[in-house]
Amino acid sequence: MNSYVVDMTEKLEIDFAPGNAIEEVLQNLRTILGTIKGEIPLDRNFGISGNVVDMPIHEAQARLTQEIFSAIRRYEPRAVINSITYTADISGRLQPRLEVSINA
Repeated sequence: MNSYVVDMTEKLEIDFAPGNAIEEVLQNLRTILGTIKGEIPLDRNFGISGNVVDMPIHEAQARLTQEIFSAIRRYEPRAVINSITYTADISGRLQPRLEVSINA
């Protein structure tokens, strides 16, 4: 099984007709990671909780990791997370970088 990287520091356009299942899953993962819970009117649980704002960095990483695993397991079960790392910009904003395998 191949590994793929989902890096939230990269800004990518939405493709309404992905060329294959792998592109679709990767786009779905970026959508899940880029959505704050409560933003989607008909599914308020979709996305990642925004409650980590102002938490200490290590606690925020632990909470985000749990949120990411839970959201991906629920909304994109074709993806298997191999690892999650974080980068923080100068303001302390955490950006997840996932390495995933895809069962497509």
